[in-house]
Amino acid sequence: MGRHGWDSGARRWRLTALLGVSVAVAALLVTLFGTLPGGASTEGTSPDGDKVHGTPVTPPQRSGPDVGWGFTHTQFSADEGSPEAVARVEDRLRDAGLPQNQHIMGWGADNPEPVKGRYDFDALDLRVDFMRASGATPVITLCCAPDWMKGGEAGADRTDWSQAALETAPEPGHYDDFAALAATVAKRYPDVRHFIVWNEFKGFWNDAEHRWDHEGYTRMYNLVYKALKAVDEDIMVGGPYLVMDSLDPRQQHASTGLRGPWGAVDQRVLDAFDYWNRHKAGADFVVVDGSSYTRDDELLPDEFAATDKFTAVGEWVRGRTGGELPLWWAEYYVEPADGNDDRHGWSETRRVAVQAAGMIAMVRGGASSGFYWNPEAERGPECPGCLWTPTGTASGGGELPMHDLVSRFAAAFPPGTAYDHLTADRRIRALATDRTVLVVNTRDRAISAKVDGRTVDLQAYEVKWLTR
Repeated sequence: MGRHGWDSGARRWRLTALLGVSVAVAALLVTLFGTLPGGASTEGTSPDGDKVHGTPVTPPQRSGPDVGWGFTHTQFSADEGSPEAVARVEDRLRDAGLPQNQHIMGWGADNPEPVKGRYDFDALDLRVDFMRASGATPVITLCCAPDWMKGGEAGADRTDWSQAALETAPEPGHYDDFAALAATVAKRYPDVRHFIVWNEFKGFWNDAEHRWDHEGYTRMYNLVYKALKAVDEDIMVGGPYLVMDSLDPRQQHASTGLRGPWGAVDQRVLDAFDYWNRHKAGADFVVVDGSSYTRDDELLPDEFAATDKFTAVGEWVRGRTGGELPLWWAEYYVEPADGNDDRHGWSETRRVAVQAAGMIAMVRGGASSGFYWNPEAERGPECPGCLWTPTGTASGGGELPMHDLVSRFAAAFPPGTAYDHLTADRRIRALATDRTVLVVNTRDRAISAKVDGRTVDLQAYEVKWLTR
């Protein structure tokens, strides 16, 4: 779980003094000193969490469930840094129109409700402001939960930013509180029309039965779904954001029905999906994530053929939902991480080529939207796999190859695209419309390949765009 890392918003912590007060004068002292009975600090918080922040880019209006291909913000992004570099990224993203996803806690956002009824949205406000300024279709992932909802302490200075704490689910007695927080977020940002409920079933594990706690997640999902629809019935809500883990087909829990040369999906994941699908209060789109490699980091039979897993999973999910719900990939990974959860082992050319093959595979499986997990760094001249160079200096914010891929893919293959059958060399991966062909060389050497009836010269791992 959490193979991609989590990245807290700890750099924005505020250190405050704790004051003990009596119940009789609690309301007055909270105003004067920023503490509640028991020493729970409310410094820097406000009771007006549902007050509309800033100026929504567009008035609330009915929107469809598809958003297309974009990216997710992580701990470091372009909402902070050199003004010149930030503006450079904003301008480029505005031209591309990429949808952007942000979590409400962690991955660059602080604890949104450190004390029940007291909110701190400063960090999330910055991210929403950036999404607005850069012309995004904004998406919010409703994860993770304040400490007091999951057995921890309340207080603006008591957030436990450890990975174990962040990835703990709310206690069942606080599912209603989490749903209320979701509604508060929706009211604060009325121009955000798409919400994903939770992330990767974090904390929803049934230890006694060695399986996912799909009952608990679905109960919380349904409460959040209803709370968001009560704010505005036109808000789009989706889940379950399960990790489609795959195994060696010989391992325990390997599915006998969803498997291929790339491995076999963990049957417990499929069981969890089926439970959610049968018992959900409703959904406007369905969300999954996963990697092309197995849980043991095996790329079967190789890094390009392994991406066929995305097609197989997409077809399975679409079959389970009757093809009625648009399919989103909230995250997708094609390069195994090292012990520090970094993916720095491949050349950028190889990385972009396998990513392109993965995106092609997702489309073939019926996906219409997907979010690249953007591994931005705060500073430094290099940023493997990032969309832009770090914005910590005035020279930062430069475009990197992955941004070119994601932005061109989003423009060429938006939701609703009609795809053409294409006859192509088996050494390449390709995706075509009546106007565009995306071609990927899967070899680490230059080749000449037949594509759409013509010969195309490709350098090692080259990604090429052709006009028809």
